Formats: sequence, C-alpha cells, structure tokens
Amino acid sequence: MGLLHHTVVYEVDFPNVACQKAALIKRMKELSALVGSSEGEGLGVIAFSGKDYKLLGMDLSELSQLERALNEAGLDSEIPTLFIAEVVLTYMENSRSDALIQWAAEHFSRACFLLYEQMHPEDPFGHVMQQHFNQLNSTLHSVAQYPDCEAQQKRFLAKGWTECSVMDMNEFFTRCTPEDEQQRVQALEPFDEYEEWHLKCSHYFVLTASKGMEPSWTPLLPSMTVPLGAVGMAGSVPAVCVMRSDASGLRRYGHRSVLLKPDVILTTGGFGEEDGQHCRMRNFHVLIKHAGCWKAGCVKKENPDKRWDERLYHTVSCVSNSLALVVGGRTSPSSAGLGMLCLKFHETCNALDPGDITMELVSLQPAAEPAALRWRHSSTEVMFKGKKYLFVYGGRSALEPVLGDWYFLHIQELSRIGIPVEGPVPESRHSHAACSWKGGVVIAGGLGATEQPLGSVFFLRELEHGFQWQTVETHPPLIPRYSHTAHVHDGKLLLVGGVWFHSSSVPGITVIDLMSGLCLDYMINVEHLEWPLMLHNHSSVFLPNEQELLIIGGGGNCFSFGTHLNPEPVSLSLSNILTAADWDQTGLNHAAALW
Repeated sequence: MGLLHHTVVYEVDFPNVACQKAALIKRMKELSALVGSSEGEGLGVIAFSGKDYKLLGMDLSELSQLERALNEAGLDSEIPTLFIAEVVLTYMENSRSDALIQWAAEHFSRACFLLYEQMHPEDPFGHVMQQHFNQLNSTLHSVAQYPDCEAQQKRFLAKGWTECSVMDMNEFFTRCTPEDEQQRVQALEPFDEYEEWHLKCSHYFVLTASKGMEPSWTPLLPSMTVPLGAVGMAGSVPAVCVMRSDASGLRRYGHRSVLLKPDVILTTGGFGEEDGQHCRMRNFHVLIKHAGCWKAGCVKKENPDKRWDERLYHTVSCVSNSLALVVGGRTSPSSAGLGMLCLKFHETCNALDPGDITMELVSLQPAAEPAALRWRHSSTEVMFKGKKYLFVYGGRSALEPVLGDWYFLHIQELSRIGIPVEGPVPESRHSHAACSWKGGVVIAGGLGATEQPLGSVFFLRELEHGFQWQTVETHPPLIPRYSHTAHVHDGKLLLVGGVWFHSSSVPGITVIDLMSGLCLDYMINVEHLEWPLMLHNHSSVFLPNEQELLIIGGGGNCFSFGTHLNPEPVSLSLSNILTAADWDQTGLNHAAALW
C-alpha cells in the first residue's frame, strides 16, 4: 500500500541521519510495509529507495549536489511538486537558504513551498527562545533578517514565487483547524499552560508559496490572512529594577501579591524557585518599605500544616490590616480546586520596623467552600448598602474549563449572600482582571470558552436594590488579552501586561478612561533591564500616592524552552501617563490621528 496515490516522497537529511533512518525503516516491519523494499541500496547519496519513498543523505545547502542527487533518484521537475521544510532553513546561513528557495522556484515549473519555523526574536519570549537554541548550539539564522510574517512573505516573492501567504500558529489553529479537531485536542488531557502555548504559537509561522499553479494553489487563502494591523502606542513607560537582593523568593508565577498596609506587600503561592529547586511555593514573602526602599522581610507561620496546599492561581483580598482572605486556587490542573483560608497577622506587623511577621492560617467553615473551588478567577471588594462584600467571579474548575458564574461573600461574616444582579451577563471567562471602582467592580479581558482572548470591559454597578452589568465601550477597541492585572486610579483603568494574539508586539500598559472610553496603549521601555521582562502570570501592586506600579514575579514554564521567571521586582513610574494635563493632550492627539 503506497503512502499517497501517484505521489513519490523525497526526504533529504544529513548523511549520518539518513543512514540511521534507513536502518530504522529496515528493522521495523510496519515502516518497511509502508514504503516497500529498498531498490538500489547504497547508490551514492541514496540511503533508501522504495517505490514511492526515496531517502537521500546530503547537505541541503550544496545545491549542485542536491540537484544531481534528486535527478538520479528519478525526480521529475515538470510535474507538480510540494516542498516541505519544517524548521530546517533557519539553521542554514541566510545566503544558503535564500539560494535554496530561489533554486526551487527556478527549477520546478509547477510547485508549492510549505515552510514552518520561528519568528519574532526581539520580544521577551523571543529572547528566551533564541537563548534555548543557542544553548543547543543550533542558532536560528533567519529570524534576524526575516523576523516576521511580512518579511518572510517578501522573501519568497523576491526569490521567484508568485503567490505567498503566511500566518502565525495561533491564527492557523483558530482559522484552519476544524472546530471538532480543536475540541478533540483541547480535551486530550488537563491543561492549564495557556500563556506558554499561545506565546509559542505566536513565535512560529506557517507559510505557503506557489508558482505555475493556475489557479494559484495555497492552503492559506489570502482572505484568511488579513493582517491584524500594527498596535498604535501612545508613548512609553520606563522600567526601573528596584531590588537586586533578598528577592529570590519572588521568582515565581501564578502567585498573588496584596498591599496589607501602605508599606507592606504580601506575596503568596505560585510556582517558582525555592531552595534551589523549581516547585509550588510553600513559603510566603513580604516586602516592607523602610527609609524609602523596599526590603524583604520574613514571614513565620504559626502551627504550620498542609492547609495552604501550595496553591497557584488563587486570589488574596486584604480584609483588614491584620486579616487577608484566600479564595480558591489549585495544585495541579487535574485536581479539584482548593477552598478558602484566612491569613491572620499578629500585631507585630509594623512597617516602621522591617522585622519578622507572624501569620496564622485559619480554615473556614465547609459551607462557604464549594463555590470557591476554582482558579484563574477574580475576587473583588464591592459595596452594597454600606456593607463590604467580596465579589468572586469566573475562573475554571476541574469540571468546567470556563466559568461565568459569581457569588457575593459577606466579608465580616464570611458567608455567601444573595444579591440581585441584572443586565447583560458577560461571556464566561478566566484569567481576566478585575478591580473595584465606585463601589462596584470592573472586569476586563480574559480567556473565553473557545480559548480566545476577550476584549470586552464590563462594569458591575451598584443600584439601590442590587447590581447591574454595564458594557464599557472603548475607542479604539481594547485589544483582546488575558493573564494581565488591573488597577483603577482617578477614573482610569490600568491594564498591565498579559498575552494577546497581536504577534507584532507585546502588551505593556493600557489606560482606559472609564468615563469617556478612550483607550491608549503604552509600551514598557526595558532597555536598562538585563533580562527579558515577562508580563504574564505576574502580580502587580499600585501605589496611588507615588503613582508607582510594582510588578512582582511573572513568567512561566514553557514545555519547549524551559522555565523563565522574572528575577526581580520592577517598578514603573506612571506619573507621566496619569497626569490629567498630559492625558488630555495625549487623548486629543490620539483622537486627531484617528479622525
């Protein structure tokens, strides 16, 4: 039985690799049955020659030898030919890979070229990707000269191909993969590494080029590859590293940081580095501001036990100066979500004396826990009839990949309470961002049920008899994103980092005027940082008096390129983008540019 009817496959690889493949085929009955017996074994560079499969051992960059070997193997350059290069050309010097692309266009009258390899080397994930391949002594040559889809398309058109379409793998999976196949893949096993998956897909592209095929043949239709367009940046925010010591406990992701007092920040949970090993974090970390500088303090747990469960993707809400409430979280994505805990601090927590902080874990009543068994959700303080409540919304659980429900938790009594909510219900989501505003809560972005980032913003507004969902219209529209953090200051919503499918750039700081809906994007200037700044799976704390934002932790564990964790907290001064006069002028300039 042939591999394909009326089709012959020619595979080219380095001689030693080709010999190993040939030996493997001969040893395995299943492979031998597929390709047939070897004819003319050992003829020059031909390592294996079956009826419809030819294996050639040689260097692709030696074009004259390649052409001669293919001719000897019986390749007919006048019949339709498909070239497939899966992460091959990028390991060749650009002059040699360019020559190969041009040779294929010139020597085959009817042909299509299918290429899959890396791009976007200069953003943070791109730096980590390049570092990985450099450590393997497999430098990516093409990404510098051809860093994106547009450059690759121009490359092929300049080398003799008449049609060319390119898209990154996020777009390919969304638009070119049947919906039932997407669902099958998503249901294969418990999965929670969305950020790494989408970031990797944004750094790989698939390209098809053709010539002599009338009508032009390409599986990536031009109508499906309309560019997303460049992201217009209103300015930049300088990044300043604030700590170079005592910050080892903050190398983590999937954690939470909360401002206990104006000068005390508690960080809990997540996955990171502890005692020289990567693990779910057991220890809590505290930053205390003393004499104008943030210093690491020590947290001691009274009667330590396993109730903390080393959780990720939970929420922590500061109930008072001495009490914080932990809701949800998980250990692994295949396990059920975790319940609620209270973190009780002793009165020795004193920002003026950066010493030890003693903390006690207090379990809550089981009646309050079932709805809390979720992760990647939000917990936000709201006011209703003068009383404080915690609004727990969205997330995911072991049973539901995306949740769209919510509940109100009475902060003083730590019990659920029913409060009417009206208005259009937001789409189910997780990994969104939420923060308090005018007694209600603002919800922005997230990952929806189809595993696509969302660009919607909602305001849960307090009414006399309950709450009401309202849509916040932004202009220009908010670029869909998730895994970001959010804060509100003086009526402006600050969205920090995250992951989006705009592979031409990475999210920085987005500022939305909640009254006018004006939405401006700012890049973060990281030229003074010595390491890639990952702005996903992080936590952030906003200091309103200083108009300063602290980014703590962030990064992830990529299944291909290893673990990258931001080594130090980063401070961003936002005064230049939050000052009323500057904001008004920027908004006017931006509106003028749009209209």
